[in-house]
Amino acid sequence: MKLRKIIGKKLKAIRLSSDLTIQQLATKSGVSSNMISRVERGLTIPSVAILLKLSSVFNKSIDYFVEEVSTTHEVVFTSAGQRDSTVYENSANMVTESFNSGLRDPQFMSFHCTVPKGGKSGVASMYHPGDELIYLLKGSLQVDIIDERYILHAGDSISFKSHLPHSWVNIGAEEASVIWTLSPFTII
Repeated sequence: MKLRKIIGKKLKAIRLSSDLTIQQLATKSGVSSNMISRVERGLTIPSVAILLKLSSVFNKSIDYFVEEVSTTHEVVFTSAGQRDSTVYENSANMVTESFNSGLRDPQFMSFHCTVPKGGKSGVASMYHPGDELIYLLKGSLQVDIIDERYILHAGDSISFKSHLPHSWVNIGAEEASVIWTLSPFTII
């Protein structure tokens, strides 16, 4: 099943089981009702920022929406090259490999990202509940948090409160290899 269909089916199911209309979900998440409708019908793959906003309403991780896992486990061991991967066809065009895919009710999300040269988080800054850690394995990444700019090179890391408006772009001459970890999303 295509990723956009998986995400759409899961979003519609959890929205209906939570007894929310599309408009109510739009209000709670800050995502337009038109975008939610397009996602639910499998017409588009939402950006990571949109998935973060939607997942926070349901106190779920992004993995909930992108996995086709019918059972979860308390321990997950994955050999190199065997991780679930997702390709995001947006401004980043990045590939992510989940480190905790299949883990029962994870309280964090951690994944390896490959971001092509020029790949970026989007036009607008994003923000969401929780904490975030970025560890750069290879390449160069520019991370803007509020009005501060940080340039990361291989071996550098940055951690911050994710409610602060932030964005990133691969400014290097090659693809960037990044480990991203996000803390739990809580509904306030």
